Amino acid sequence: MLIQCDSNPVRIQYGNRIRTRRHTGANDLFLDERPSSPMSPTSDNTPSDPTSDSYSSDTHSSGVSSADDVRQLKELQQTIQNIERELSKVIVGQKAVVEQLLTTLFAGGHLLLIGVPGLAKTLLVSSLAKSLDLQFNRIQFTPDLMPTDITGTEVIQEDRSTGQRSFRFIPGPVFANVVLADEINRTPPKTQAALLEAMQEKQVTAAGQRHRLPQPFFVLATQNPIEQEGTYPLPEAQLDRFMFNVLVDYPTDAEELDIVLQTTSDHQSQVEPQINAETLQKMIQLVRRIPIRKAVAQFAIELARRSRPSNAQAPEITRKYVAWGAGPRASQYLVLGAKSRAAIQGRGHAELEDVQAVAYPVLRHRIRTNFQAEADGVSVDKIIGEILQSVQRASEASLNREYAGQVFRSTDAR
Repeated sequence: MLIQCDSNPVRIQYGNRIRTRRHTGANDLFLDERPSSPMSPTSDNTPSDPTSDSYSSDTHSSGVSSADDVRQLKELQQTIQNIERELSKVIVGQKAVVEQLLTTLFAGGHLLLIGVPGLAKTLLVSSLAKSLDLQFNRIQFTPDLMPTDITGTEVIQEDRSTGQRSFRFIPGPVFANVVLADEINRTPPKTQAALLEAMQEKQVTAAGQRHRLPQPFFVLATQNPIEQEGTYPLPEAQLDRFMFNVLVDYPTDAEELDIVLQTTSDHQSQVEPQINAETLQKMIQLVRRIPIRKAVAQFAIELARRSRPSNAQAPEITRKYVAWGAGPRASQYLVLGAKSRAAIQGRGHAELEDVQAVAYPVLRHRIRTNFQAEADGVSVDKIIGEILQSVQRASEASLNREYAGQVFRSTDAR
């Protein structure tokens, strides 16, 4: 261990990792870890082999060659730019929504878009499907929609030459790469539940036979939060299968002007495909190979755990206003979302800021508030913000203690 403390900041080196200690005030201490990533193009001293003695045990990788991963990472970033360019032809603004949509896509997850009518939710999903060159089906959810209208059904087919009859499975619209579940809350729960197996196991079971869905497979659903009559809230099991819950807000004044001018002219923009199914599947696997430090993964786990009122470390706002907190799937999606966000920004490892950025869309639909929260006007987003601050304070205190112990041990060694 090498310590350099001749001036602020203090740099502590452990093998191939460097920690920078910044002192900004008497009670304002921070510790940033910046390890060299086995996938980073600037990493010259860190081997990509996890069995090597000098490989950092704080990161996890499948051992794919660094040069190959760096090349694919550059291709992914270029593909993201191309998709964003194509979407900008028909979608004005909504950059945060587009970023979260692409983060979900390259993580291989499903997404729920919530917003008032007229905010181009359906147009955004259909335009994305065009830019991906994938098979796309739209399902308009209505009160009379049946489960077999989504998954498919068995029909009797007669062989005219022999006269024998047999059952044949007719695939439903769910058999596509991208499925738009438009206004998903307008159909009864029994029909909504038809998507459960498809979203989790990527298959459909009919008459005892399993039918695999095409890969990759994404469900992008829209929901109108205003209307309550004639709608059916999504079951908790259904909500938990969506990786992100994204809120679509109104456009700004300048964006709305661009929308009006663009949509009232005779110009028709065409979205061109930028990536096929095979390439997209490879990039999804690349995202899973993005390394993440144990400390960052632990931060993600703490976010989910402190959303549960029974947890001893949960903040006061959780214990007072939360009926049910997020489950382990939230921790998984926090880490996977952080990896995907890092990859689409061209970074070879997930950082703490990535976890913080995906915390709201991951936790928003997994925290169930009680009546007291509704009475006091406390929103889920406010609770998530308090949980983030609680975990941040605990992490800084832990790092401060760790840093102090390292400095004292170094002084004693001298």
